[in-house]
Amino acid sequence: MSGFAVLIKKCRHIATIILALIAIGIMAYYDYCDTDCSYLKGDIFGIDLKWFGIGYMATIIVFAAFRQTNFVRALLAAGLGVEVHLYAFQVQNDVYCPFCLAFSVMLIASFIINYEVPSAWREKRSRMWLYFLGEVDFPMFKMNKLPLLLFSLLGYLTVLFSFTGSVTPAYGQDAVRVIPSLGKGPYEVIMFADYFCPPCRRIDTKAESLFKELLATKQVKITFVDVPFAKMTPTYAKYYLYAVNANSSVNNVLHVRKVLFDAAQDMRIQEEGALVSYLQVKKIIWKAMDEKSIFPLLSVAIKEHKVRSTPTCIIKYGTQGVKEYVGDDKIWDGLKLFKEYLSTGRK
Repeated sequence: MSGFAVLIKKCRHIATIILALIAIGIMAYYDYCDTDCSYLKGDIFGIDLKWFGIGYMATIIVFAAFRQTNFVRALLAAGLGVEVHLYAFQVQNDVYCPFCLAFSVMLIASFIINYEVPSAWREKRSRMWLYFLGEVDFPMFKMNKLPLLLFSLLGYLTVLFSFTGSVTPAYGQDAVRVIPSLGKGPYEVIMFADYFCPPCRRIDTKAESLFKELLATKQVKITFVDVPFAKMTPTYAKYYLYAVNANSSVNNVLHVRKVLFDAAQDMRIQEEGALVSYLQVKKIIWKAMDEKSIFPLLSVAIKEHKVRSTPTCIIKYGTQGVKEYVGDDKIWDGLKLFKEYLSTGRK
């Protein structure tokens, strides 16, 4: 055995704990949503995939801390089976979550660190296919030389029958109206956002004056589409539509959006009654309408442009094509380029 292999074997428990902590950090950062908020969601047995992953890695840390290598290997092998199904889900829907992929890299690295050539290979080469992932012993249960492939299959079957995932959120109901918008012209800016998404709030605030400049050209239509990632977003979207129905001026629309972002992220309002009270305190005037006629149009827009994260901005350059920007920094750069395009005679 080489010196490097000996070192890995000696430090594998510490390395496994470090990798598991990194994986937990990745999921925690994903939940915080600092850059853009992904709409690739899923749960296992009703538990959000992020929290399931955190709990899974925490369990591995416990076993690694007590040097229970066989249990660590079994858990990691089961995790590989789960990842096979989750990879297939992303490929099938043609949408990839960088946080999920980074988490899987930590899992695979942990598995490699804990891997050992199975003794079954030395005893009978014909069983190599069964033991290619390795083996584990559980003498306390009188079970020895169990192929890790069985644990991978168990993990795969478990997630196969317990996992539910979604890529693009949608509203329900039937459509008869049109999505409210500001301005009109041959060019269009569509902003996809969620009131509970921090980067959405940042770009909305930063681009407010730029939106007004674009509208002043009389050549641009701006449409805000609320994407229902958070559970309460449809309720927030309803009162946005009510407020626009009462007063569709540019200043009022932008002010209402600011108040709703404040309600979601500063006040953390999660009940309709509390939201209504907050809007009344902020002197937001609204006029009830049939919001159910608008919601399906929002869903159509989300699906048409394959919006998988927020904020997303679609800029339609008339006959010159369409450009998409994701994330507040890229959207800001895209809006400035669009403004420059308009100001230079649209050459």
